[in-house]
Amino acid sequence: MTHPNRNTQWAETFVDELAASGVDAVCLAPGSRSTPLTVAFARCDDIEVFSHLDERSAAFFALGRAKRTGKPTPLVCTSGTAAANFHPAVIEADRARVPMLVCTADRPPELRDSGANQTVDQEKLYGSAVRWYADVAEPEATGRKLRYLRTTAARALGSATGTPPGPVHLNFPFRKPLEPVEVEGDVPESFAAENPLAARGRDGPFVSVSNGVPELDSAAFSRVVDAVTDAERGLLVAGPADAPTPERSALAALADATGFPVLADPLSGHRFGHDRPIVGGYDSYLVPDVTEEWPDPDVVIRFGASSTSKTLRQYLERVESRQFVVDSAGGWREASFTATDLLVADPTRLARRLADEIGSEKAENETWAARFERAESEHWSLVADAEEHFEGNLLASVARRLPDPATVFVSNSMPVRDLDRFAAPRSADVTVLGNRGASGIDGIISSALGAGSATDDPLVLVTGDLAYYHDMNGLLALDRCGVDATIVEINNDGGGIFHMLPIESFDPPFTGQFRTPHGLDYEATGDLYGLDFERVETLSAFRDAFSNSLDSSGTQVIEVRTTAETSHRFREGLQDRLVDELRP
Repeated sequence: MTHPNRNTQWAETFVDELAASGVDAVCLAPGSRSTPLTVAFARCDDIEVFSHLDERSAAFFALGRAKRTGKPTPLVCTSGTAAANFHPAVIEADRARVPMLVCTADRPPELRDSGANQTVDQEKLYGSAVRWYADVAEPEATGRKLRYLRTTAARALGSATGTPPGPVHLNFPFRKPLEPVEVEGDVPESFAAENPLAARGRDGPFVSVSNGVPELDSAAFSRVVDAVTDAERGLLVAGPADAPTPERSALAALADATGFPVLADPLSGHRFGHDRPIVGGYDSYLVPDVTEEWPDPDVVIRFGASSTSKTLRQYLERVESRQFVVDSAGGWREASFTATDLLVADPTRLARRLADEIGSEKAENETWAARFERAESEHWSLVADAEEHFEGNLLASVARRLPDPATVFVSNSMPVRDLDRFAAPRSADVTVLGNRGASGIDGIISSALGAGSATDDPLVLVTGDLAYYHDMNGLLALDRCGVDATIVEINNDGGGIFHMLPIESFDPPFTGQFRTPHGLDYEATGDLYGLDFERVETLSAFRDAFSNSLDSSGTQVIEVRTTAETSHRFREGLQDRLVDELRP
């Protein structure tokens, strides 16, 4: 096969290597300097193309898809500020340990720092947020250069999916012509015959990257076993799966072997999908008024990232216990600085080893377990009996009515906190995702639709009105990328989360500068993006609309009008009632 010019050969070789390594999708944003890459991806039958007009939305779409699949969906953009618009998603991918491959096109070296149009400094543009950066060599039709390019592609994917996974940035300089036009002599007719390895690659990846998993040595493992077997009271805490948590079967085996209660964040992968009891109401009752007479746990084993629940984080800060933080990358993800041990080990393998070593000989502390069983029973009874129209009840209703299976993406600020407090554990196979790496509200819609593009599960997005406003551009992917969703937009006209902070008592400036009511009517997004828009103002109407949407094709946005302060006061009242029931 011959190529019309070196840019075309370079880009098609790179894309061919990605496909050989298992890449099956890409997000493209239009632009001139990236033409060689765009054309190469568009011509590759093995890679699905998701076309986005907005680079920020493209990046968050790729992020959400990678959260759902565990492998990167490459991003391509032109030079200049287009690359800067990827940055928020790159930050989230870094903090949340999500694999990402960012491919930015650039001017050739002599045009940098020259005043050339649409030229900015793109070298190491994303700073320390990337696992690896490479300013890719200029295209050249030589065997060594093409082998280098294939190796670079393999290294980039290996770095993006390594320990910890995260973003990788490749910066591609291209000279004109950028289009696949014939340039005489640019690529010799004999190139493929003389350089078969560079031209055709290998059967499979050019370089196979094998990432090992860290494991404790026998002495360190024995110390953990001794601590667990000697403990009368223990807890297994599964935080958000931004850091890997054990597979469900492994965590269940460890819980059965130790008899320790499992406290599972909704983003951990363990709040749902278990047939065994899971503790999920802790955000309401692990407060000093309830736990001051409880004995402290002797041992806590913590998997995943720091818990969404501030109540749980503060409880773990108060107790005097040996606390093991398990992190396969050896990162420190425990900001209260009370943990006693960092275990650099693969969570699933460690959980299984511990379960096998402990076996069934360890007796369960029934009194310890009963404290959590009673608190859970009281909490979920109060939630089930609550029929008031407030934001927490919307998340409770969503969690109870989700189909099996389902994929749920939940926004930051109040939705994820309400899901944490009010979503009762279920055995249904529900995948819950969110952007908790940097906890921003930008890109929520795009991330959700990216996740939905990677699965046949029904997709549900729960977002607030400000997050909806921030990423309305992302709704264009519904049609362009063929994704359907049920979108629950909770509209309390501003930043309701600020009612949780002391600044609430200072008004002004609270209303104008923190809650920031916007008064926007989002109904027009229905016509603009070709979706069904319905506004409801009661809990029963929401439940009906939600159930109808799950049974319908296409995309429905259900806007639920709420009052932030009323919802916050009701959360407080519900917790006060629970504390009164559980107070010693």
